[in-house]
Amino acid sequence: MGLEEYKSQMERCSRCSLCKWVPIMQVKNWRFAQNCPSILKYNFHSYSAGGKIIAALGLLENRFELTDEFVDIVYRCSMDGACGVSCKNIMSTGIIDSMEILHELRVKLFKDGRIPKRHKDLINDVEKYDNPYKEPKEKRSQWAEGLDIKEVTKEKAEVLYYVGCTAAYRTPSNAKNTARILELAGVDFGTLGENEICCASTPYKIGATGLFEKYARKNIKTFNDLDVKTIVTQCAGCYHMLKVEYPKIGKINAEVLHISEYITRLMEKGKIKFTKEVPLKVTWHDPCHLGRLGEPSIPWEGKMVKAFGQALLFDPPKKVKYGLGGVYEPPRNILRNIPGLDFVEMMRIREYSFCCAAGGGVRAAYPELARFAGAERIEEAKTTGAEALVTCCPFCELNFGETIEEKKEKIKLYDLTELVLQAMGEKSYKLEIER
Repeated sequence: MGLEEYKSQMERCSRCSLCKWVPIMQVKNWRFAQNCPSILKYNFHSYSAGGKIIAALGLLENRFELTDEFVDIVYRCSMDGACGVSCKNIMSTGIIDSMEILHELRVKLFKDGRIPKRHKDLINDVEKYDNPYKEPKEKRSQWAEGLDIKEVTKEKAEVLYYVGCTAAYRTPSNAKNTARILELAGVDFGTLGENEICCASTPYKIGATGLFEKYARKNIKTFNDLDVKTIVTQCAGCYHMLKVEYPKIGKINAEVLHISEYITRLMEKGKIKFTKEVPLKVTWHDPCHLGRLGEPSIPWEGKMVKAFGQALLFDPPKKVKYGLGGVYEPPRNILRNIPGLDFVEMMRIREYSFCCAAGGGVRAAYPELARFAGAERIEEAKTTGAEALVTCCPFCELNFGETIEEKKEKIKLYDLTELVLQAMGEKSYKLEIER
């Protein structure tokens, strides 16, 4: 679809500004009532979903000239989906799909060659190196040195651990901890080793749909040729792509699970048991790609029609994504079952979680926005009295880790897999960020 296909939806935006806020019935504290990092930082309507949607309509109708400033505003957005959740809670028919509109706006800008220079570089890096970090292919499996891990292109395995670029190159401790958990649970697993390529999450969010489709098709063929039963990801971004976006391109024959889902399954089967206390008070950060953006899409074909001459409806009815179908309970279930762990919640959680703003190309091109959002989320975590912030997304961890270091915060940062290993009575690899 193109941006013009969403014109009727854009015309329905009433500029109510509710896309900027957590739905009122879910607000627990006025200090933490906003849901959009961009509007919170820049405090001007054009940075909100509603502002960009109205501007996109103006662009479509040639009401203004496309400027670098407009492009800059469009890309100062992490595409985290909170605006869409709030909008749909008000307009329960889901008549305006802000995420689809904002994505198509980026697709148009990309096709017109009007994207930030840093994003152009990112696209080129992915095409040249198969990762956005300009790292050599032979370094991709360096994290596994000294570990006895199968390479599924050479030996068959039931489970493929799809590592992802960020864990492989920037947070190798995540990859090591995940592999160790699978090993201890007796899982027949392997990785793609140096043959693994990018899931194309960042190119997709930037609007480079052609490059995304190229990588999606290549990965889907690789997965299906391997004939594995299950694909496990530790990275929330990879999970989102394989679970939500790839099915729009082709069918993955294997079941796709996030590591938190798979650990929960192994716990239920008695293959993972927590035998050691972890005396720590923690709070959990829902990564956007694992939570509201992790909700699977249901294909829909139809048109928008007017009922009673005025009400605009989908015909046939379209299933509305409220962000409820993401991965929320598995990580919480794990934390609640760790002996000695005191788990407390923040105010903005689950589908209303506040984004750290590392995704959508923001951390690469606008690091000051990512740091701002990271600091905001850390402040919220501190109000719980937690000693540590826990998540399971290497991108969130990169941003939180750098923000904690920059601001000299005392709160600790853990990946979920670290605590799982500790509770299993094993030594975990400490979360370390490589630059």
